[in-house]
Amino acid sequence: MMTSVDTELMRVLSDPLRLQIVTLLARETLCTTHLVEETGARQTNLSNHLRVLREVGVVETEPCGRFTHYRLRPDVIAQLAGQFADLAASARTATENKRACP
Repeated sequence: MMTSVDTELMRVLSDPLRLQIVTLLARETLCTTHLVEETGARQTNLSNHLRVLREVGVVETEPCGRFTHYRLRPDVIAQLAGQFADLAASARTATENKRACP
């Protein structure tokens, strides 16, 4: 069983600020103003990171007047977790698969 993890999603989530954003959005839906307060990041920097997270499908937006609320898509995170679970299952059997040295 060959298992691979979504490398683009992992690349996106490897950024500390993006991971912090995802962690915050796992708790509640937030607007940019709240995310600026929580992270201490500048609004323009935060907006760029949110754009990247939207492009890979990790977050979705909901317009609310002049604000935009951001919400985590748990199905995407669950899919990534499933890929890691499959990888762990493969690793458990890896001790049985030993390639002979030449």
